[in-house]
Amino acid sequence: MGESYKVAVIGGGTAGLVTARELQREGHHVTVFEKANRVGGTWLYDSRVETDLLGLDPNREIVHSSLYRSLRVNIPRQIMGFLDYPFVKKQGGDPRHFPCHEEVLRFLEDFARDFGLMGLIRFGHEVVRVERVDDASHEWVVESRTRETEPRWKSKEEVFEAVVICNGNHTEPKIAEFPGRDTWPRLQMHSHNYRAPEQFENKIECAHKNGEVTFQDGSIVDVDVIIHCTGYKYYFPFLKSNGTIAVDDNRVGPLYKHVFPPSLAPWLSFVGLNSRAVPAVVIELQAKWIAKALSGKLELPTRDAMASSVEELYSEMEKKGWPKHHTHNLLYNEFGYIEWLAAQVDIRPLNWWKNITFQSVVKNISYYGIDRYRDAWDIDKWMQDMDSPNCTQ
Repeated sequence: MGESYKVAVIGGGTAGLVTARELQREGHHVTVFEKANRVGGTWLYDSRVETDLLGLDPNREIVHSSLYRSLRVNIPRQIMGFLDYPFVKKQGGDPRHFPCHEEVLRFLEDFARDFGLMGLIRFGHEVVRVERVDDASHEWVVESRTRETEPRWKSKEEVFEAVVICNGNHTEPKIAEFPGRDTWPRLQMHSHNYRAPEQFENKIECAHKNGEVTFQDGSIVDVDVIIHCTGYKYYFPFLKSNGTIAVDDNRVGPLYKHVFPPSLAPWLSFVGLNSRAVPAVVIELQAKWIAKALSGKLELPTRDAMASSVEELYSEMEKKGWPKHHTHNLLYNEFGYIEWLAAQVDIRPLNWWKNITFQSVVKNISYYGIDRYRDAWDIDKWMQDMDSPNCTQ
């Protein structure tokens, strides 16, 4: 057995659940802090929307999930499960390869139950502060609060030897900036607060001069609503790191391989920051890497080596003209990053995962079209062909 530590995991969604499992497997003592009263994170549908539909008011009550009512996944369930816990069809559930969001939530609830994670989770606990005990210690103070009765809160401080941040990255809206945004008279909202289409029925039928929108090409359209579908910002209001970790134009850093701050590794880490990647396998491998690093079963590079690696990434991005906010985007290096992570935790190459990811995300979308590929692609037949001895991978 390796070393065993008391570890706080912030968030009970996909990243938090698989991280808790991997930490527990390595013998660590895990506490998961989850603000909601159920697991699921972003997959826990909430019909409420925020009082500030653009998400600019810092005092608004935040609604974590960005799910809209009719959402259906855009990648097949075959690559949404974990390496030893596939996302299979369940009796009475949505049998489609690209199921609705309720089916994903059911999968995560089953995962938490089957691996005995529910007893590790403190529901209704919002983390409001994560801060090192002192500069000489790797221990962390985690302050959480629970709502006893409206509007009273009860706060509690605890000390942990390590913290893993898994609070998701689809909650804090990123707003488009354009002249006239603050003075435009009609409804503006971020897609984070979109739930159902009914409120937009019978809206682009007549034109009104005081509601015109001018686009960059000079065209003018009279609209009733502007919906900002401009993504999200990384947001860690609870993390007090004295500037060690900062978010600059959506670059969280410095982070070695998107996970460890070099000066605080392995006692502080992040899971699930990456975008433009199939999340499940990335998250699971990151969680395994963290758990084994804490237990001492694998050795991280030196602080200087990790810092140098981060600077190399930044320099490469600058040479290629990539903006800072693409730092955690894996669009052009997803397979390489996953293979690197798999090697760190001694897992064989994931060729099956690479093949089905390429097939689903690239070939079938282009072949069938964005509107049809989810129902037109016969995945079962394709996977049988992949298993054929005549198939070369």
